[in-house]
Amino acid sequence: MANLYFVTEPLTASTTHVEISGDEARHAVQVARTRVGDVVEVSDGRGNRADARVLSADKAAVACSVDNVRTDPEPAMRVVLVQALAKGDRDELAIQTATELGVDRVVPWQADRSVSRWSGDKVAKGVARWNAIVREASKQSMRSRIPNVSQPVATDTVCAVDDGIAWIVLDPRSETTLSTWFRGAGSPTAVGIVVGPEGGISDAEIEQLTSSGATAVRLDGPVLRTSTAGPAAMAALLALGGVW
Repeated sequence: MANLYFVTEPLTASTTHVEISGDEARHAVQVARTRVGDVVEVSDGRGNRADARVLSADKAAVACSVDNVRTDPEPAMRVVLVQALAKGDRDELAIQTATELGVDRVVPWQADRSVSRWSGDKVAKGVARWNAIVREASKQSMRSRIPNVSQPVATDTVCAVDDGIAWIVLDPRSETTLSTWFRGAGSPTAVGIVVGPEGGISDAEIEQLTSSGATAVRLDGPVLRTSTAGPAAMAALLALGGVW
């Protein structure tokens, strides 16, 4: 089984040695049973990866020589997921799956009907938790780019978190299907998806989001939970855009 480990230092054409440390080292030695002489992949999480031959290994640090540093191409379609906070682990499942699909950025959204609430110390803890989730999902899916996790946003700033994005908000009541919107939008290569919480997006929020430039679209078929709606829309976009 192939393994990818993230390193803190940037990988460049001149990089000859790296050190895998912290939790990454413990996983490599104790779980993956990495030993001297093994070859693994390392990445700096910024799109660069390399082959790394293990020179020494213990649970504190794994020293490696580096060869074949390369930069993965930018994704053909950049996707930003604005995920409403949800109870349990449903929002976490959404960003984990979206990361595996190649999402570029995830944004926590404190929606009107969000049962989960981040305030005070919970904000920093929540962002740190999401960062850990996307990092681990990137590692498991062998991605060389770790998605950015933004600070939580309010409804009036959702569509301002990124420039050059075509925004959609998932609403099962919309008359416009995702595929119809995609064709009408000229097959955009950068899309922002807004997903509501368990109780759905309020009428006031829909109005505010559409007034800010988003288009309400629906996914035909069963109404999906907040944990699956965003990844499902993302998969459809990747297919519509010819990425898949």
